Amino acid sequence: MLTQSPSQTVGPFFHDGLILGENHLVNEQTRGERITLTGRVLDGDGQPVPDAMIEIWQADAEGIYAHVDDPLHAQADPAFRGYGRADTVDAGRYVFETIKPGAVVRAGQPVQAPHINVHVFARGMLIHVHTRVYFADVAANDSDAILNAVPAARRDTLLAQRTLGAATYTFDIVLQGEHETAFFEA
Repeated sequence: MLTQSPSQTVGPFFHDGLILGENHLVNEQTRGERITLTGRVLDGDGQPVPDAMIEIWQADAEGIYAHVDDPLHAQADPAFRGYGRADTVDAGRYVFETIKPGAVVRAGQPVQAPHINVHVFARGMLIHVHTRVYFADVAANDSDAILNAVPAARRDTLLAQRTLGAATYTFDIVLQGEHETAFFEA
């Protein structure tokens, strides 16, 4: 008699392999406005995902990536790591200590509004998803080609909101459903 093998999900294994402290991208010498980026990872029912992993990478305060593919990488802030990883804890919450990135500028013209690139890994997802965090209080969002390629009704899913009077931005990631975060193909 043939029987189907039991269903298996991917993970949860991120906590075991996570290197603690990777969610702090700054030190005392890092240039730029220090911010805290925090939020929750939620499933399609609005329930927290307690064992997801979030990876971010971003430009420094001048809009320069510390990567050889950035033509200005030699000018990148050496005190800024530009890459971080955090797990979700306490009701699906993640936290990063970083800086508000600068607009990516090439040949004197802004190419991209300040943003943070995000990868989300979670159980049940065979392929991780990609998104971006833009800052709701940045005027350059109006001219960002990638943000403006997202349907107007979904753009707010990419905007982090600043907490009044604090250098904290909140960005919830909804993996599916009615309020799903806009995700991009890699």
